Amino acid sequence: MKIALLGYGKMGKAIEALALQRNHTIVLKSSGKETEEEINEGLSQADVAIEFTGAESAFQNILRCFSLNIPVVSGSTGWLEDYEKAVSICKETDGAFLYSSNFSIGVNIFFQINKMLAKLLEGKDYQPEIKEIHHTQKKDAPSGTAISLAEQIINNNSGFQSWSFNAQKPQQINMISERTGEIPGTHSVHYRSLIDDIEIIHTAHNRQGFVLGALIAAEFLKGKKGVFTMEMVLNNSGS
Repeated sequence: MKIALLGYGKMGKAIEALALQRNHTIVLKSSGKETEEEINEGLSQADVAIEFTGAESAFQNILRCFSLNIPVVSGSTGWLEDYEKAVSICKETDGAFLYSSNFSIGVNIFFQINKMLAKLLEGKDYQPEIKEIHHTQKKDAPSGTAISLAEQIINNNSGFQSWSFNAQKPQQINMISERTGEIPGTHSVHYRSLIDDIEIIHTAHNRQGFVLGALIAAEFLKGKKGVFTMEMVLNNSGS
């Protein structure tokens, strides 16, 4: 498979290393310094693009892929106010798009547990709190993964309507973000009641889980049309 890397930072370089081990070819390594013509030329050779840049460039990178009919996997965070636009344009252009706030297989299993727990605790007088801890180089807060966890609770438990830092209302999920050291990512969902506490935690030890998941997603997306999720990738892998 021929892969275009939009974003050649730590994640892009780690994806390149594993992609080569899996016998893929890298046809573009874009760090954002290339000309538009150079990027388009590289993308035109690709079977799929993997996009890990940032909030300021992710949406335009995704639209570029749609315009060139290149399937695109995106893991950038901080741009999700434009996510529905991206989905709409993908459908209009008959493109292929897969976004995830976190490509780790373990995290996506954690997501499923989080949804199940939210449903089980509906109406049971448990108050949830989400805490995420990341390395000091991570710019956005809360993390995209933490936002996904909050949205899953809201969508699966009618007792909660929103999330907030320093939440003061019972219908709000309290959010805590910490930036320290070189921590790849730790996420916890803590439910408190007057009787007891229930907590689920996912701790990443390194970036390799994110890297492998992104590559598996790209392999899944090649040759497809439509909008997909990591849940679909995992279900397909297990079938």
